[in-house]
Amino acid sequence: MASKMEPATTPTQPPKDDPFTPEELAKYNGSDPSKPVYVAVKGVIFDVSPRREMYEPGKGYSVFAGKDASRGLGMSSLKPEDAVSDYSTLNEAQMKVLNDWRYNIVGRVVS
Repeated sequence: MASKMEPATTPTQPPKDDPFTPEELAKYNGSDPSKPVYVAVKGVIFDVSPRREMYEPGKGYSVFAGKDASRGLGMSSLKPEDAVSDYSTLNEAQMKVLNDWRYNIVGRVVS
């Protein structure tokens, strides 16, 4: 079952392991229509372009686009202050939300 923060999708491509710095990931925030939209969860980068309309600037989930927003995604929070990578405070149910993401994996966040 899909959570509030994760529309039902099914990966259609094998996972990739391309490295992205946070600065590189930020370029995939939906503001450039010629680029895909990426969201990272627990350091794994997903291509959310199939639901692009939800992640573009000004849209409901734009706070997550182009970054690792694990805490906010797990909490089902759209607050910008929650859209951070630190998910250490999430409970089991919130971790399940993160673990259930089903988009194509395009890379990983590196320092």
